[in-house]
Amino acid sequence: MPNTFLEVSGVSSRHPGTDVDAIHDMTFAVSRGEVLGVLGSSGSGKTTLLRVIAGLQAPSSGSLRLDGVDITSTPTHLRGIGLMFQEHALFPHLTVADNVAFGLKMAKMPKAERASRVQEVLELVGMGGFESRNVSSLSGGERQRVALARTIAPSPRVLLLDEPLGSLDRVLRDRLVPELGELIARLGLTALYVTHDRSEAFELADRIAVLDEGRIVQLAVPSFLDQHPANEHVARLLGHR
Repeated sequence: MPNTFLEVSGVSSRHPGTDVDAIHDMTFAVSRGEVLGVLGSSGSGKTTLLRVIAGLQAPSSGSLRLDGVDITSTPTHLRGIGLMFQEHALFPHLTVADNVAFGLKMAKMPKAERASRVQEVLELVGMGGFESRNVSSLSGGERQRVALARTIAPSPRVLLLDEPLGSLDRVLRDRLVPELGELIARLGLTALYVTHDRSEAFELADRIAVLDEGRIVQLAVPSFLDQHPANEHVARLLGHR
């Protein structure tokens, strides 16, 4: 693939503490600036795939390359990968600014530079002026924006989003999906967006990988996927039958 940025080659990984594979022989590539949707039902291996890419879980076989460099054994904090979960995992006792600054502080960014970056990313996600607010006082949508700001603050090379809107109600999700897509495009981020929601995947992703029982069963642009599902499972997932 031209302009390949992230390469996943023959990657398998087991359920923790077992010899049973959670994902099997995953092979695909993501171009720089591309958003790859990862669509599948519960238990299909979506989160395991992100954990392996992020370095939170080791592959039992296969390799990972980022911008031509093998990162299969690279520690998580040296990969330059941002990971945002559905639960957001914000610190309720900290202010919005302190939550966003957490990763920057861990990276030992100077205080003045850190404050400037926090303000910059909060403006990007529409939360400028909220720096001193306690996160426990925020709405679900506002917390989602703060979590996104914290994830992008260290300027990750790849953004991994694990059902980031899954805990929000449908009305709020429908409003935030296009905003999220616009922000990813504006920042030129390379991203993997995990979801079980067809509409989110089709709106946000340049291509979509459909998972079933830990395997990629189809990878295509949304229009082709919609018109030519590879099998009955894909068709059902897309709501065709």
